[in-house]
Parts: sequence; C-alpha cells; structure tokens
Amino acid sequence: MLNDNDYSYAQHRTVTRNLAVIGALWFAAVWWAATTGALALLWQPLIAGMVALGILVPTIWFFTVPVARRWADRVGIRTITAFHIWRIPAALAFFWYGMNGELPMLFWVLAGTGDLIAGLWALFVTAKPASTQREYLWMHRFGFADFVVAVGTGLSFTLLMDARMAPIAALPLALIPLFGVGISGATHLIAFDMLRRAKSATA
Repeated sequence: MLNDNDYSYAQHRTVTRNLAVIGALWFAAVWWAATTGALALLWQPLIAGMVALGILVPTIWFFTVPVARRWADRVGIRTITAFHIWRIPAALAFFWYGMNGELPMLFWVLAGTGDLIAGLWALFVTAKPASTQREYLWMHRFGFADFVVAVGTGLSFTLLMDARMAPIAALPLALIPLFGVGISGATHLIAFDMLRRAKSATA
C-alpha cells in the first residue's frame, strides 16, 4: 500500500501532466477520426465498444495503480464532480440535433435530458459551500445510470441500422461518446470508490 505521505506534490504534478497529455492525445485522435471520416467507415456497433473501452481503461488504471487513488484523493470529490458540468452543453447539442430530425427521438430525449439533469446536478452540488457525501453519491449514481441508458439506447438504434445515428460518428457529437463519456464514466466509478473509502474512514 502506498502511504499518503509517500505521495508528494511533485508526483501529483507529474501524474496530472501525464494525464493531460493522454487526454489531449485522446481528444485529438477522436477529432481526427471524425474529421477524416474514419469513424463513419466503421461498423457502427464498434463505436459502443470504443465507448465502453474509454470507460474501462482509466477505471482499471485507478483500481490497479495505487498512485492513481492518491491522485484522485488530492484532486478531490468536488473537482471530479464539477467535471460533469460539461454535460450541460452536451445536452444542448443532443437537443439541437434531435429537434432538427438528425437523431432518433427516443435516443436524443433520453440522452439529452439525462445529461442536462446530471450537468445541472453537478453544478448545484459543487456550487454549494459544503455538500454532503450523500449529495455527491446521488449525483454520481444518477449520472452513471444516465450513461447506461444513453449508451444502451444508442447501441439499440445502431444495431437497427438507423441512419439517424450517423451524426454520432461526426463532429461535434463524436466527442461526446468517444471522449466525454469515457472520462465521465470512469470518474463516476472513481467517485464511488472515493466516497466508499471516505465513509469507511469516518465509521
């Protein structure tokens, strides 16, 4: 086990820098694949697999590398939760495309509404001077459930070969499932572990 005292500011800065570089490369890869049309050439159900992989890889890193948990603890639950505010503009993008008939109605209504609630909830919880662990927990429970519903609904329409799912393989929507959802899904799982450990420490 890595003791808290073994995790220095220099280590935290190094981990943060490395994650920023990885995140930038990840973002650039999705941008390139969507811009060049490479995503559109894929068998579309593969995109759902890529979304799941985007959640799985950082989650495995967190649970298997001790320094990852020290990094998350240093960042704090408030900052990790605040990241989910990005889901507000994501929801607006779903609404825009959906109301223009470019996405299946059930998909954009569920994904857009869920993201809007999750984003506003994250904003509310992190804006409060002193939110409780229970408030954080419920926000992350809802946010993760929203991803399960949205990804499941999107995959269903993709398997049905609904042509209206095509915008998911193009910019800007491609960045939502292939970049934002991966990081957000992983941070939900990270938050669950952080809150569990915090509860155990105070029990």
